[in-house]
Amino acid sequence: MEDELFGQVVSVFQSVVSWIAAGAMVFGGVVPYVPQYRDIKRTQNAEGFSTYVCLVLLVANILRILFRFGRYFETLLLWQSFIMIATMLTMLNLCTSVRVTSDLNTKRRSFIATDCAEEEVRLPKRLFLDFDWGYFWLWTRFVDYVQCVAAFTLVAAYVTYLLLDSALFVESLGFLAVFTEAMLGTPQLYCNYQNKSTEGMSIKMVLMWTSGDTFKTGYFLLTQAPVQFWICGLLQVFVDFAILSQVYYYSRFPQKPVSHAASHTSSAKAL
Repeated sequence: MEDELFGQVVSVFQSVVSWIAAGAMVFGGVVPYVPQYRDIKRTQNAEGFSTYVCLVLLVANILRILFRFGRYFETLLLWQSFIMIATMLTMLNLCTSVRVTSDLNTKRRSFIATDCAEEEVRLPKRLFLDFDWGYFWLWTRFVDYVQCVAAFTLVAAYVTYLLLDSALFVESLGFLAVFTEAMLGTPQLYCNYQNKSTEGMSIKMVLMWTSGDTFKTGYFLLTQAPVQFWICGLLQVFVDFAILSQVYYYSRFPQKPVSHAASHTSSAKAL
């Protein structure tokens, strides 16, 4: 009787742990962006957040979803991608609205420009792909980001549909998806190296990324996820620890001071 009761307790405990792990896996990647969202909302200043973070994560998660059609992986990882895409679109919506509101004199930039009758602003009529590459992902309307993401998704989905029978393409797609996400921290790593300082970088955010990436990689290994997932997960953890090593090194051994502008150069993970 006691053994049966103990077995039931263990079973319930395992179920609870499993649900907690699943929830952490699905929503854990969103957590670091919650304080950033609240800070932007409170200060009405989005200059400290790079929208290229959103670009990289949108591309990575769209490719991961397409990879699911060619190679099965955990459904939780699929839900994680959908939630991350929604989170990045939410961040883009907030950033664009805040930036336009704070600087009414900003010249309007558009992904698909057509005749636009605004006060003192008129966008020239252009073809679908005839836009200024110099201002790619620097548009002033949220709808332009949505159009760009939709266009990328349609093109990538069409190519995936045509080449779905190719094992090489499917495996390459999966690797590209997780490798893109794994490289998210490298611009910050390079920026810190250039500036010889970690000034302006949120250490709290990096710690949250490190803990989340470590948990995610462990989950990949335990659930025997495709090899692309855990290899790139390990790479992502390595990059996080490299950034933390820079924090330690530059705090203990301050380098030659750099200009204020240089120390605040925008990068993919500079929050």
